[in-house]
Amino acid sequence: MARQHTTSLRLRLRYRFDHLVSGGTTALIGWLALVCLAVVVPASVLLVWSDRAAPATLSGRMTAVWVSVGQTLKIGGAVGSPLFVLASVSLALVALLFVSTLVSLITTGINRRIMSLRLGHSTVLETRHTVVLGWSDQVFPVIGELVAANANQRRSAVAVLAPQDKVWMEDEISGRVRDSGRTRIICRNGSTTDPTGLCRVSPHTAKSVLVLPPTGDSGDSHVVKTLLALDAAVSGPGQGEPVVVVAAVRDSRNQVTARLAAGPAGHVLCVDDIVARLLVQTARQPGLSLVYSELLDFEGDEFYPVAAGGLAGRTFGEVLLSFATSSAVGLLHDDGSVTLNPDPAAVLGRADRIIVISRDDDTAVRADVALHVEERAIVTAGPGTARVERLLLLGWNRRAPLVIEQLDQYVSPGASLDVVALGAYAATRGARAAAAARSRLEVSFQEGDITDPLTLAKLDVPSYDSVIVIGETEPGSTDAPVAGLDPAADPEERADDRTLVTLLHLRAIGEAAQRELVLTTEMSSDGNRLLAPARDGADFIVSGRLISLLMTQISESPYLAAVFEELFKAEGHEFHLKPAADYVRAGSEVSFATAVESARRRGECAVGYRLRASCTTGPGHGVVINPDKRQRIRFSEEDWLIVLAES
Repeated sequence: MARQHTTSLRLRLRYRFDHLVSGGTTALIGWLALVCLAVVVPASVLLVWSDRAAPATLSGRMTAVWVSVGQTLKIGGAVGSPLFVLASVSLALVALLFVSTLVSLITTGINRRIMSLRLGHSTVLETRHTVVLGWSDQVFPVIGELVAANANQRRSAVAVLAPQDKVWMEDEISGRVRDSGRTRIICRNGSTTDPTGLCRVSPHTAKSVLVLPPTGDSGDSHVVKTLLALDAAVSGPGQGEPVVVVAAVRDSRNQVTARLAAGPAGHVLCVDDIVARLLVQTARQPGLSLVYSELLDFEGDEFYPVAAGGLAGRTFGEVLLSFATSSAVGLLHDDGSVTLNPDPAAVLGRADRIIVISRDDDTAVRADVALHVEERAIVTAGPGTARVERLLLLGWNRRAPLVIEQLDQYVSPGASLDVVALGAYAATRGARAAAAARSRLEVSFQEGDITDPLTLAKLDVPSYDSVIVIGETEPGSTDAPVAGLDPAADPEERADDRTLVTLLHLRAIGEAAQRELVLTTEMSSDGNRLLAPARDGADFIVSGRLISLLMTQISESPYLAAVFEELFKAEGHEFHLKPAADYVRAGSEVSFATAVESARRRGECAVGYRLRASCTTGPGHGVVINPDKRQRIRFSEEDWLIVLAES
C-alpha cells in the first residue's frame, strides 16, 4: 500500500516562487507587472466607485479608473485620443526607464564604494602614525602595547595591513584588545609584499613601521620581501625624515639579508638568538624573566632618555644618587651610541643624555638622595667562588644549538649539560657539532621522549641545578604521539602542547621530591603559558610576546635597539639578581639609596630588588623595579638585589 504524502501550502508556494525566480529577468518583469496590475486596478476601481464626486456614467468612471492607475504607476494617465494616450504612456515609460536606470547606477556605485570600504582598499590619510605589516598572534600584544604607549597622547593611530578580511581583522582586534583608549585602530586589506598595497597605510608619513614575522618555514623570506616592498613604497622625491622600521626574523642566518633590505633606519631582531640568550640568562638567574617583563611592558617602568642639564660635568657615580624616583643605567651620546653601566668616574658631556628607568617620561625629576645613604649598613662581600653547574636541557629545536653556545659562554669550566631529546634529534649532525665545539661545557645526549614520565623518572631531575624545557618543533617530533594532543596542529602549537605535558610530569616529580625545581620554560603562545602547570612566578620565555614587546619598544624609541643588544649578549652588561646581603646588612632596615651606593662602589647600577617571601604572590612575584631611593626596606639573607653589571 502506497504511503500518502502531503505537502504544506507554504512549501508549495515557496517551491513555485523558486521556480519563478529561476525563470530569469524577463519572466520576473512579466510576473511583477501582472501582480502590480492585479493590485492597482481593483484598488483604483474601488476608489472611484466609493467616491461621491465620481462621474455618474460608466465611461466617465472608467476614465477615472484609468487616470488613477496611470498616476499610481507613474505612466501619466492622460485622457484624449488613443494616439495621444499611447504617446503619453510611451514617454512616461521611457522616463521611468531612464530614472530607474539612473537610480540603479547610483545605487550600484554607492554599494561598490561601501564594499570597497569594507574590503579595506581605501588609503589611510594619517601622519605620525604607526604601521603594522602582517598578521599573526603577535599583532595583539603589539597593538596592546602601542595603545599603552600612546595613552598620554591626544591623538594617535595604528594602521594594520594584512591579506585578511578587514571586518574580520577589526573583530579579532576588538575581541583581544579590550580598550584602545584614544588610539584609533585602522585595518586595511592587501599584500605586504606589494608596494601598491603598502601605500594604503601611508608608510611614508608614518613615524614607524613594524614588520611581523609570519609563521612557517618561509616566514623570513616573506619578511625580506616585505622590507624590499616597503623600501620601494617610501622612497622617492620629497621623502622627509627616514621612517623607523622594525622587523624580526627567526633564523639568524637571514638577519644580515633582512638588515640590508631594511636600510640604514631599519632594526632587525633575530627571534632565535634573543630567545636563546634569555633562556640561558634566566636559567642561571631565576626570576630574571620577571625583570624583563616589567621593563619591556609599557604599563610598568621603562627606559627613558633625560637631558643631562645641570648634571653635565659631573660623574656618573654622582648621577646614580641624583634621582629619587628614577634609576640611571647608562648614557646616550650625541652620535647615537649607548654606554650601559659606565664607569662611575665617567664625566657627563653637555650633549649626553642619561638613560633612566622611570615610570614615565615626566617622572625623571632630579632629587639628591645622597643624604639618605647609611654608611654603617653597607657591607663588603668577599669574592665568590666559581660554582660548577649541572644543567638539564629537555627537548630540541632549531634554537637548541644557540642555547648550548650561549651556555658555554656563561658557565665555569667543568660545567655539564645533559640533553634529552627524541632519537631523530639526538643523532643529528648539528646536535653533535653543537656539543663538540664547546670549550667549557661538557655536553652529553640521551635519547628519550620528554613527555614520557618513565623517561623523566630515570633522569633524577631534582639533582640538577637548573632545568631548561624547550619545544620540539622539527619534523619528526610527531613520531611520538601524546595522548589527547592533536597531531595535525600547527607545529608551534604542537610544541607548546608537548611542553605542557612535560611540565605536568615535572611538577609531579618536584612534589614527590618535596623540592622546588629551578625551571625555565620556552613557549610560543602567551595563551598556553596561562595554562602551564607551574608555580606562580615561574620563569617563562614566551617568544611571541617577547619579540612583540621588543619591537614595540624600539619603534617608539629607536635608541633602545642598542640598549637591548648590549643587554642580551654574553660579553656585555646585563641584569643580575645577586644576594642583597652582599650589599647591605641583612635584617636591618635600610634605605634603597644605601643599596645603590653599595652597588656603585662595585661598578654596578642597582635598579630594584626581589623579596623571597613574595616570590609566589602576584602580580609582581616579589620583583620591585625602580623603588623610591628614600624607601626603607628590611632585606633577609634570601632576598636579591637587581643590578646592572658586567657579565
